[in-house]
Amino acid sequence: MGTPEKVRIDKWLWAARFFKTRSLATEEIHKGHVQVNGLDVKASREVRVGDCIVVLQAKVPRTVTVLGLSEHRGPAPVAQQLYEETADSKKLREAAAERHRLSPEPALAIAGGRPTKRDRRDLQKGWGDRWSASVD
Repeated sequence: MGTPEKVRIDKWLWAARFFKTRSLATEEIHKGHVQVNGLDVKASREVRVGDCIVVLQAKVPRTVTVLGLSEHRGPAPVAQQLYEETADSKKLREAAAERHRLSPEPALAIAGGRPTKRDRRDLQKGWGDRWSASVD
């Protein structure tokens, strides 16, 4: 039993370690986040050596060329030999990582955060004995 000539795209994405489970790969394919040779595909689409696959991961498209086929998930070094990422794809991924690294932390934009118990008591002092904000 040698290497297969063609493999389902969901199995290949799982074996090449783009997704942790085959069902996650299938879900991303159904969402339209995977293209083969520029076309949207179904999970049952068969991949051959030489096909160009675009996978949208973390809002960054990864373009890879299929170098090998496998139906079984193996160690990461073996999985990395199944494909080769294009130079443009690497540049886009590195630029996105740099933008993410340099972007400000969203939590730092919050000025005061949640009010403390003292702050809440101060807010409630102004209401007095009134139960609603409507004018009596």
